[in-house]
Amino acid sequence: MTKRIHHFRGPSLMLVAIAHIVVFLAGLAAAVTLPHGASYVTPFAPAEQVRLFFSQNATAVRISNFFLFGSAVPFGIFVATAISRLRFYGVRAAGTNIALFGGMSAAVALFLSGMAGWILSTSGIADSASLAQALYYLSFLAGGAFYSVAFGILAAGISITSYFNRLLPQWLFVLGMLVAITGELSSLSLVTFPANFLIPITRYIGFLWMILVAFALRRDRRLAHNIPDTNAPIVAGS
Repeated sequence: MTKRIHHFRGPSLMLVAIAHIVVFLAGLAAAVTLPHGASYVTPFAPAEQVRLFFSQNATAVRISNFFLFGSAVPFGIFVATAISRLRFYGVRAAGTNIALFGGMSAAVALFLSGMAGWILSTSGIADSASLAQALYYLSFLAGGAFYSVAFGILAAGISITSYFNRLLPQWLFVLGMLVAITGELSSLSLVTFPANFLIPITRYIGFLWMILVAFALRRDRRLAHNIPDTNAPIVAGS
């Protein structure tokens, strides 16, 4: 009879979660601290104000969106690693695939938002008020409602499947469901502007949720049932 000790092989969830948060916050810091011209405006401002903002703040816009684009990489790795860990722990529920769909969609949203924002920093684009406003809407919606709804699906998928497989405590399950609910409700921002306040709630509480989930899933666990692992090292045999 061969005895095997299973160890998860993959990146540290904690490290990639922290990397995502740090890179994202670096983008915010760049947007705030780099030299500015016209004051910040939302995409709902008059087109000429939008054009003026981007034409006078090209450097800050370019660098901040570089970091936003870059933050999608550790985020995607976090999602892939978290789902891989759940499967390693023996979770075979559809929720893992649902979480994977939500997480990868959120990563795509960050990529898209960063690219659209970066385009706005290039010479000539901001000369057209209508084009600048259209690209700003795209960047805003991708990094806002699109990201938040997708992140909510990720949080729900991981929280529900982990909780019912006794991998997360109840309070962390509740926090994850709160993030999921605010994420889905942020879709209301497409029909009413005040609902936009749900987007930063989803994002920043989501940061906390990522760190806590990474901590909760940080260790290898002995599985209650046999899971084939042809790559596991044989440490003892008889």
